[in-house]
Amino acid sequence: MDKELYDKGMKIRREVLGDAYVDRALAKSGPFNDPLQELVTTYCWGWCWGREGLEKRDRSLINLAMIAVLNRHNELKAHIRGALNNGLTREEIREVLLQVGIYGGIPATVDSFRLANEAFAEIDNEAQEKLD
Repeated sequence: MDKELYDKGMKIRREVLGDAYVDRALAKSGPFNDPLQELVTTYCWGWCWGREGLEKRDRSLINLAMIAVLNRHNELKAHIRGALNNGLTREEIREVLLQVGIYGGIPATVDSFRLANEAFAEIDNEAQEKLD
């Protein structure tokens, strides 16, 4: 493992997805999944997201569209949270998901809207809990 790239990836992963999400993913790991966590952190987050050439906001736009078309529900909800953390608005996320319907199919968009609403509700509930 490239420790420097892993550390860079972990920093970016936490910035985008939030500490709580990353901590949950790591806590669910273990001997079988540890290599997967290392791969994702080092190459997805360290190598790809850590490259120059695109801002995090742009990478979020791309990820939302790809993950929505692939119907990867858990990843989509995580990256909706990440997109908000990277400065996208809910309206911009909506526009990405509408465009998915044109190029990736209406069923993918319908599912993605449902998941986006779930993610927004979770985020709103967390924000309200912090205020209470």
